[in-house]
Amino acid sequence: MPAEHDFDYDVIRRISHRPWPMPDSPWIMTQSWHDLLFAHWPIDADRLRTRVPPELPLDLHDGQAWLGVVPFRMTNVGPRGLPALPWISAFPELNVRTYVSLDGRPGVYFFSLDAGNPLAARTARTLFSLPYYSAEMSIEEKAGWIEYRSRRRAKTESSAEFSARYRPEGSIREPQPGTLDHFLTERYCLYTVDDRSRVHRAEIHHPPWPLQPAALQISVNTMANAAGIQLPSTAPLLHFARRQDVVVWPLTRI
Repeated sequence: MPAEHDFDYDVIRRISHRPWPMPDSPWIMTQSWHDLLFAHWPIDADRLRTRVPPELPLDLHDGQAWLGVVPFRMTNVGPRGLPALPWISAFPELNVRTYVSLDGRPGVYFFSLDAGNPLAARTARTLFSLPYYSAEMSIEEKAGWIEYRSRRRAKTESSAEFSARYRPEGSIREPQPGTLDHFLTERYCLYTVDDRSRVHRAEIHHPPWPLQPAALQISVNTMANAAGIQLPSTAPLLHFARRQDVVVWPLTRI
């Protein structure tokens, strides 16, 4: 797929939907997310609690915890004020995530982030203290389906592999506050805990998600298993978004 290097800076002025004000400090990075699939499974909160640092309270929807496997591709990845470079700024990414909330700010906790660019994975692991991994990845569109493959290069006790195809089905709509769709997608920060048990938050900003229903056919999915989490046998809840432009702030210690 060709990479787009056309970040939409108008997104910075769309703020009425935010659950809290934009940070006072300058944002430091742009990212554009393309052909993104949210695949969410309900997970027992007590079992998930053992996999999330105790410093981070789980965020539940009607008493239910959720885990997401989120494949997509990135463009426009780079520091503020510098041009995006295709061989550095564009690559596939695959996240495994759940939801936490601290000080009234619901956010995302990542179990893993696999990237198709080894340099980007090393840089993000260093700058954001996030569990980034280098992976062999491919993504292409065929007959309306997004065909996505990822295999983590690092050797772990269990493989971390995802092979599937997905596509949008239905009209675009923005998630409404109070709904499960909104709970799972409208998140404006991420949390991480360092090796000294100190909590850090990174703020992000983007417009409301342009969600569509989705279809998914999975061949292999061991991404949650690699994090020590067993997915239920139930079908996942699916959402698709063609594109989202995002700005990111640096990590701050809470």
